[in-house]
This record gives sequence, C-alpha cells and structure tokens, in this order.
Amino acid sequence: MSSDKEVVYRPIRNDLTPSIWGDQFLVYHDEQENEAEMKEIVENLKQEVRKDILAALNNLKEHTKLLILIDAIKRLGISYYFEKDIDKALQQVYQTYGDEWTGNKPFIWFRLLRQHGFYVSCDFLKNYMNEKGDFIESLTNDVQSMLELYEASYMSVQGETLLDDALEFTRTHLQEIANDPLKRNSTVHTQIQQALKKPVQKRLPRLEALNYIPYYEQQDSHHESLLKLAKLGFNLLQSLHKKELSQILKWWGRFEATKKLPHVRDRAVECYFLALAAVFEPQYSRARVFLAKVIMMSMILDDTYDGYGTYEELEIFTEAIQRWSISCLDELPEYMKLTYQGFIDLYSEMEETMTNEGKAYHINYAKDLMKELTRAYLTEAKWANEGYVPAVEEHISITFITTCVYMMTATFFVGMDDDIVTEASFKWINTKPTLIKSVCAVARLLDDIITHKDEQQRMHVASLVESYMKQFNLTEEYVHGLLYKQVEDKWKDIARETLVCKDILPIPLINCVIGFARVAEALYTNKDNSSRMGKKMINIFKSLFVHPMSI
Repeated sequence: MSSDKEVVYRPIRNDLTPSIWGDQFLVYHDEQENEAEMKEIVENLKQEVRKDILAALNNLKEHTKLLILIDAIKRLGISYYFEKDIDKALQQVYQTYGDEWTGNKPFIWFRLLRQHGFYVSCDFLKNYMNEKGDFIESLTNDVQSMLELYEASYMSVQGETLLDDALEFTRTHLQEIANDPLKRNSTVHTQIQQALKKPVQKRLPRLEALNYIPYYEQQDSHHESLLKLAKLGFNLLQSLHKKELSQILKWWGRFEATKKLPHVRDRAVECYFLALAAVFEPQYSRARVFLAKVIMMSMILDDTYDGYGTYEELEIFTEAIQRWSISCLDELPEYMKLTYQGFIDLYSEMEETMTNEGKAYHINYAKDLMKELTRAYLTEAKWANEGYVPAVEEHISITFITTCVYMMTATFFVGMDDDIVTEASFKWINTKPTLIKSVCAVARLLDDIITHKDEQQRMHVASLVESYMKQFNLTEEYVHGLLYKQVEDKWKDIARETLVCKDILPIPLINCVIGFARVAEALYTNKDNSSRMGKKMINIFKSLFVHPMSI
C-alpha cells in the first residue's frame, strides 16, 4: 500500500455534480388519503375485467377479443393483476390453435404467444405475400395492421427471413406515414413515431403504460373499467414506489457515502430507477429495494475502481471481498473501510431475512457473483493502468460481467418472496446462459457506443469500440454500425431464449432478465444515461415519481 507520505494522484470523475433531485423524495407523504377506498374500487374493477377475460376464453368466437384485451392489459401496465388469468388464457389459446390461428388480429396473436414463451410458426405470413414472395401492397391500406405486423416482427429469431422481410416492409411504409405532414396530428401518427423509435419488445413496461394509457383513452373501443383500473393501478403503484424510494434514500443518507467519499456520484434516485425499471410490479417490492441498495453499493465500487483507487489498493480490496469477512477491515485503506463495512452489513441483513425463511443459500449465490464482479473490475483497472487494449473476445469476457447483469439478476432473485425462485434458478445463472449473455451484450454495446468518447477523456479502460477498431483496423463510424447491428441480433437471441428458457424458468424470472436489456435501451437513448440525464429522462422520472395519473 502507498505510504501516507506519498502523494497519490487520484483522478476525479467529471460528473460528480450534486443530485438534481435534492431531498425531493426523502420524505414520503402518503397522498392517497382514500387509499383503502381506492383499493376497494380496484378490486371491483379487477373482478369485472377478470369476468370479461373468462367469458371471452370460454367462447371460441370471442378469442380475438380475448387477445385484444390481454394486449391492452399488458400495455396499460397492469398485467400483474391478472398473471394467472393471462397464463391460463394463452395456454388454452396455444393448445386450441397451435400454429393454425383462425381468428382476426393474427399479428397480435403471434406476438403475445411468443412473448409468453409459446413457439408458433411465422409461416402464416405467407398468406400476406404474392407469388413473388413480396408482401401484398393492400396491407398498407390498414395502418393498424401494419403497426401490429411491425411489432410482431421484433419477436423474430435468427434465420426467420419472413419476419426480417416483414420488418423491412412495415418499417419502410410506416416511415412514409410518419413523414407525411398531413397526418402529424393524428393519434396513430404518434403511435407510429414511438414504434419506429422503439418497438414494444424493447420498451420498459412502466414507461409504456405512461404513453399507452392516454392513447387507449382516446380509442372509441376502449374498455371503460380497464381504463379506470389502469389509472388507479398506476397511482397506487406510484405511491408504493415513492415509499420505497424514501426508504432507500434514508438508508443512503445514513450511510453518508457522498459526504465521506468525495469520488462517488450522488445518484441514489437513478439507482432506484434501474431496479424499478427492470421489475416494477408491487409483489416484488422487497427484491426491488434490496437490488436498488446493491446497485448503489456497486456504483461506489465502479467509481473506486474507475481510476480513484490505486491498483495496489484495489488488489487489497478485491481480496477482502473474496474473503468476505469483517476481519479484513483493518487491512484496507481508510477510505475503503466504509464501503467494505457497507457491503458486509447490507448482505448480512438480507442473509438474516433469508435464513428465517429457510433460504439462506440464496444470499451465497449473490455474494459469489459480487465477488466475480470485483475481480472483473480489477482486471479492467489493470487494463486501464497499463493502457492495454484487449482483443474483442478478451474484452467481452470481462466487460459483460461488469455490466452487472449477472450480479443484478442473482440479487433480484434473492429478494423475491415468491416460490418461483429455487436453487435451480441460481444454478442457471451460474451457467452463464445465452439469455443473460445476450442481455449483457445489449447493455455493453449500447453503453460503449454512447459513452466511450467521454470516458477516454480520462484514464479509463478501453471500450469495445476501441477493441474493434484496433483489432480489425476499422473506423469508429463503421464500428458503431457494426455494434448496432449486433444489438439487433442479440434481441433476436433474447426472443429465442424466451422460448427456450420457458421450460427452465417461470416467465416472471425471464422478464426480469429481459428487463435489464430494456433498461439499457431506455438509458442510452439520446445520449441519456444514469450519470447524465437529459430533459427526456428527467421528465420520465417526474412522471414516475412526482405526477400522478389524472383519473
């Protein structure tokens, strides 16, 4: 360790601005004075909608209506009210029709079943093609169907050229409509623009609800009870999220990290958003709070390994994390003791809870993946210190780990109090499955494309962009295009793994993992990220945490 007399140069990040939120969310005010009454109304509305689901399910002639209802429930952000009903309905639809759907809205049928892990063939698309193998132009006369086909095409897996062609066909025609000045004020025009920017498959469900509720309200065919339920459900859940956020901020304040550790970003609200965005449902409150705290502790690690700590100090800290014992505290540099104690305390608290529930093994898997994360951070620090630009394969072997997706998945699984998480779920994570690898790829590629220029203004590990440029002698512009294409390919792998993993994991766990890819898509849009947010993300935060939905 460096002598106290030595002057150690410690570079400071250029984004260490105070939190833009101040103490705005520190104190939770229970604004729902009539919350008990609201919950009673919600229960009655749920029963109404549930009856409609069941009635449509039991009548073959109503199955198209059933799928339209399920799609609306999902996009309105309240599928957590009807998980069992939706699972039962889609299972029955799959068993009844297989690949041979006979109702209307075939593109919605295809997308919903694939999203829920049911493989249905895309060969039905040949019914919409001419003898030359091109999509029939009459499709362009029905804009809504074009949108539905466009969204369905994003459930493709590698090699499904029919869906690739459908995407190219619909995107071209929808872009023409989007550019038509005569249609710019229509509600469907807004839907087209949003779809072209980001399809439903890539959207965060909570943010989709924000956009879809007002659109749904404008539709003459909207289900009145469902609309009211969506608005009340949004507000009740917003209240819960604000309560969680207040709890987390008070914990963060007691920890005093930003006061005692001047190199650490004050991004507690943003860290909570990462947890909430991935999995927002009310039944996962405990898991979300634990995950948010771990993400905040991981941010301290990132800021410490990312240039502030000397390599010798980081080696000592990494070894201490591997040993995971309070006895290591005295061996650490003074400024690292607070962080290490924080990790010990946070995991010990959760371990006690898990032990009381007979699930002590949960926390051990989470610890192991946190240990792996610090080892990967240390490798990155070594590369940065030496100015080393690794080859692409070597790069991703480390930097996929430092996306934190493996660690966050295990952390979230720990806190879930459902019976859907078993030891097999954690063992699955440890196999480094294709689903998580694909999500890591989306996160790493988008991160490096957007942030690598800023990060190279200081001593920082080489980005994947630089590795490609050096190894293959490519221009930066070309590499950007290459990596964006890889992102699209990884989304196809995610779609495939949704089908493959359904027999291994329950859909809620699969959606949790996919949620981290959707977070990356949301953060790295318009060069927003969790460290520097533009106006768009600030407005999203206000919609999620400040402004309730108008009933």
